[in-house]
Amino acid sequence: MSDEQGLALDGARVRYRRRGQPDLLAVDGVTLKVAPGEIVGLVGESGCGKSTLAKAICGLEPIAAGTATFGGQPITPLRLRPRPDHLRRIQMVFQNPNASLNPRRPVRSQVEDARAVHPAKAAPSVEDLLAEVGLDAGLAGRYPHELSGGQKQRVAIARAIAAGPALLIGDEPIASLDASLQARVARLLRRVAAGSGAGLLFISHDLSVVRLIADRIVVMRAGRVVEEAPAQQLWSAPREDYTRRLLAAIPVADGLGVLPGDDEVPAVR
Repeated sequence: MSDEQGLALDGARVRYRRRGQPDLLAVDGVTLKVAPGEIVGLVGESGCGKSTLAKAICGLEPIAAGTATFGGQPITPLRLRPRPDHLRRIQMVFQNPNASLNPRRPVRSQVEDARAVHPAKAAPSVEDLLAEVGLDAGLAGRYPHELSGGQKQRVAIARAIAAGPALLIGDEPIASLDASLQARVARLLRRVAAGSGAGLLFISHDLSVVRLIADRIVVMRAGRVVEEAPAQQLWSAPREDYTRRLLAAIPVADGLGVLPGDDEVPAVR
């Protein structure tokens, strides 16, 4: 992949400043690429730096060292002034939709905000976007507290894709969902990436789900990348003991090996 085409991190480091204590090096020299249309799974135990890395890619945390580019242009921290157009093409779905959705505004206005930055002149309507994530158009007038957890997370996904992202980051986007919804939403994200040509960085501690949707898997431990391989290769022949332990810890359950089809993401009324 050319660095001009997608996300490229080279030796990226992210530090947290702590009052009265030494800085914490949360991300330590990570090199990572996501090409357009590619789905990369980023896995590792809680606290390994996955979410911090996601925030740095979105500009929510400054990168202390190394380089981070998107579309060949540098990723800069968020400021009060408007973001450069190319960085608006990076959109993120957070783990907790209760924290990412504004409780005082209806669904329609929150999705409309994202549509306003869509690069195409004829962005999909709010109704079409809700349908894309399996929600009934009638939910557009509701407020977040009137929705279930699964519905709120789908609204968050609709808002992210409303902006026409070239890179979509899902930071544990299904961890807060019921088990019955997790595979469906994972399949939805994969379909969105395939349909739009956007790259998808899917962050999770759950290797069983990442295996089902990712083209390539990157394993993090203590702020560093310890292994990277095509999904099936990493699953069948992991090199690192740490990766083998992650795989061994996956619970085995009936029906886990197949994601539901696209027609199994029903409209919720």
